Amino acid sequence: MMTWRLLIPIGSIVVLFAGIPSIAVDDVRFEAEQIFPVDPRQTHAPGIVECANGDLIASWYRGTEGPEEDASIHGARKKKGESKWSEPFLLVDRKGFGDCNTCMMIDGQKRLWLFWPTIIGESWESSLMNYAVSTDYENEGPPRWDRTEIMLLKPADFKEEALALMGDRKIRPPRGAIKFGDDPQREKLNDPLYQRLGWAPRCKPTVLPTGRILLPLYTDTWAISIMAISDDGGENWYASKPLIGFGNIQPTVLRRNDGTLIAYMRENGGSRHIRVSESSDDGITWGPVGESELPNFGSGIDALRLANGNWLMVYNDKGRVSLVVSISEDEGKTWKFTRHLELHAAGRYHYPAVIQSPDGTIHTIYSTFIAPDPATAKPDQNGKIPEFVDKGIKHAAFTEAWIRAGD
Repeated sequence: MMTWRLLIPIGSIVVLFAGIPSIAVDDVRFEAEQIFPVDPRQTHAPGIVECANGDLIASWYRGTEGPEEDASIHGARKKKGESKWSEPFLLVDRKGFGDCNTCMMIDGQKRLWLFWPTIIGESWESSLMNYAVSTDYENEGPPRWDRTEIMLLKPADFKEEALALMGDRKIRPPRGAIKFGDDPQREKLNDPLYQRLGWAPRCKPTVLPTGRILLPLYTDTWAISIMAISDDGGENWYASKPLIGFGNIQPTVLRRNDGTLIAYMRENGGSRHIRVSESSDDGITWGPVGESELPNFGSGIDALRLANGNWLMVYNDKGRVSLVVSISEDEGKTWKFTRHLELHAAGRYHYPAVIQSPDGTIHTIYSTFIAPDPATAKPDQNGKIPEFVDKGIKHAAFTEAWIRAGD
């Protein structure tokens, strides 16, 4: 068997690995399952990692989205070789506050990291970043956290750049945002507090060959993105230059062979395409925010560099009823192969997270919101038929050959 030395993703970080087994190009495999029985409560924004022993750990938040006090972070484990996931367990609950979007990674020291925001006010613009670290996570039940920290970021003042790019446009405040004056989001650029609060994660970190960690973050305050950066294994964090496109949120980062970083971002403005920006200095500064060829109508994405160097993207191409996975053989210049993970008019399938196992299996996890059957739907206490009655987290495992085979 040939031994390779390649730059590949393991779990959710980029590392050097030797002795990767050859993956058959015709190995067409697919399987999927709900992680737990669907539930009427909000279950959303999942993350996933693979442990060194082959176990999978998933994370998500359950409860009311945003500022409500009942949202908390939960997880489950799928042991290697087993077909079912464990019963869900509690990962984090800051009592009295809403804990929301999750992402995870296992770093080069084999430590498990969980990242999430806590909503401390009445809106996502009040979110405060957190992380928890564990070295004891391969046993039954939830990880045992060695430490839990708040991540404080202090970006260099970006008011003037933002105002120049903003021009005459008005930025729509996020739900529940504090409103003052005729153009509150413009006014908030004058207050350093709003530049330091409101950042939240969605997609997994990227670890560069230097060891630098890039944690992609975004804020609904102005619908822009930023990178939290650590050069010492996560002991200290600082902010990159923001990626300002007013509608570019929830980044996922890939690295080209020449070292250029590409940030792909959810479109939350009017372009209807996945937004994109590049960095040539390992994520410190970023170029103008443009558009990719891939469609997006305001829903989360995630991306991955596969073991063979191809790029993979999971995204909604026609609204949240359609979730697809695409392959690029030329580092994002074109996306030649696409296949549906979900295509159902009566639901939403969204907020994917994706990783690859050492054996080549691709794992993606995403939220599922299922609409009620009109024939049997029951009204709620207000006499209205709920838009979605069953909510869950789904896991799918497949090969690149399955994508290439098409629908």
